[in-house]
Order: sequence, then C-alpha cells, then structure tokens
Amino acid sequence: ALFNFLNRLGGRWTISMFHYRNHGAADGRVVAGLIVPEEERHLVGAALDEIGYPYWDESENPA
Repeated sequence: ALFNFLNRLGGRWTISMFHYRNHGAADGRVVAGLIVPEEERHLVGAALDEIGYPYWDESENPA
C-alpha cells in the first residue's frame, strides 16, 4: 500500500508529511501532506481516486 501511494504521488508532487498509524492487523490510517503547485491542485482528487484508498481533503481545516 505504501509503495503504491509513493509510486503514484511521490514522483509527481512533494510529499512533505507522512504519518502512518496502525489500527489492528488489517487497517491503518495515514496523514499525508502534499506540496502541489496551485495550477495542479485540481488534479489531486483524481490521482487519489486512481489509487483507490478512501481519503478526505483537510486543506481548509483551521486546526
């Protein structure tokens, strides 16, 4: 799963933060920060959809 994530996104955009937390034997959660040029930000959702992992955008989260 990590290789797939890095292979698809890491060569395209800078991964500035990556944190993995294990939730049992079969599940884990990741917090990832990507540095994406403003003109490419509309492409991020489609790239994440191609990977097939559930995700949500926290870009506007004030926390």
